[in-house]
Amino acid sequence: MGRPNYQFYGVTTIAKFLTGIGLVIAVSYYLRGVGRAGNPVYTTFFNTFLAAKKNLTRDNKKALMMYDFEYSAWPVEFKCDKKGGSRPWHPPTRRSALAYVMGLPCHVASYIVAHTFGLKLVYPGSISMLQYAMSKFLVEGRMKLVKEHSGERFKLQTLDGNEIDSMFIDKRNRHENGNILVVCAEGNAGFYEIGVMVTPIEANYSVLGYNHPGFGGSTGTPYPDQEQNAIDAVMQFAIQRLNFLPENIILFGWSIGGYSTSWAAAQYPKIRGLEFTLNSLLSRESNLSTNRGNNLLVKLLRYRFPEIVENEQFTLLHEYLSLDTQKQGQAFTFTVTDSFIRSGE
Repeated sequence: MGRPNYQFYGVTTIAKFLTGIGLVIAVSYYLRGVGRAGNPVYTTFFNTFLAAKKNLTRDNKKALMMYDFEYSAWPVEFKCDKKGGSRPWHPPTRRSALAYVMGLPCHVASYIVAHTFGLKLVYPGSISMLQYAMSKFLVEGRMKLVKEHSGERFKLQTLDGNEIDSMFIDKRNRHENGNILVVCAEGNAGFYEIGVMVTPIEANYSVLGYNHPGFGGSTGTPYPDQEQNAIDAVMQFAIQRLNFLPENIILFGWSIGGYSTSWAAAQYPKIRGLEFTLNSLLSRESNLSTNRGNNLLVKLLRYRFPEIVENEQFTLLHEYLSLDTQKQGQAFTFTVTDSFIRSGE
């Protein structure tokens, strides 16, 4: 009498188990399909979606925006097929070849860190678990922009193939500031649905917000090159599709969004202005005149913008930072316009 083949029985058991799971999943999908087919709300949405996929007219899109669904299915409305702007971007390099070779081990280590867990620490908004936890608030914020501010959602395709989730609030011909567009870049854990867009909206500017690559409905990963391509697509969309002149565009970056907006300002030097908030550089001291973060801020600005922060502006900047909080609000307003910093009245 032969010995039983336990290995064969083990494989058979696993196969039966997996088949059972497959049947459960198949039946679940079938029941969900039957339920949706009998749901008049879903049927209306599905017909609207098919009509929009076939021909995205303004009426079809308006009807489609009344629903919130997987953004991957949203049609692409603007494709960026070439680099915009007028200047090639060359990051500043001040290290000699010998210094570069000596620092090569650090470069390798930093590359490994950046491409594993480091990026998630710098851009926590790209963490899927965080996005899942905030999904309810993102949907509510998005619907509020659509219903209360007549927002229009767009999907933009970047030069490297990423899809960028964006929202446009058009206030042209409705308010005095409406002919000026404010392009908003959020912080490292910010989303346009619940981010800084509210500030220019309340000031009655036209506003264009977007999510970083890997944030919300945007695809990709927030590496520097993808960040540059993302805001480049946003700028080209604003100029070519929304028909705003660069002279009527203001870039507004919050925290790490200042990187994207400052890069875009270098590429589009004719923009009306640039404003970004480096909130992470300053401590919570009430008296900013004694804040040690001032020295770091000044050095950073001079290093990153040597053609903007020159001697004259450097003096004005020091005068401004030497004042206390109350006097700062009364004395100066710094605006980056036409490649220089000027003090307003």
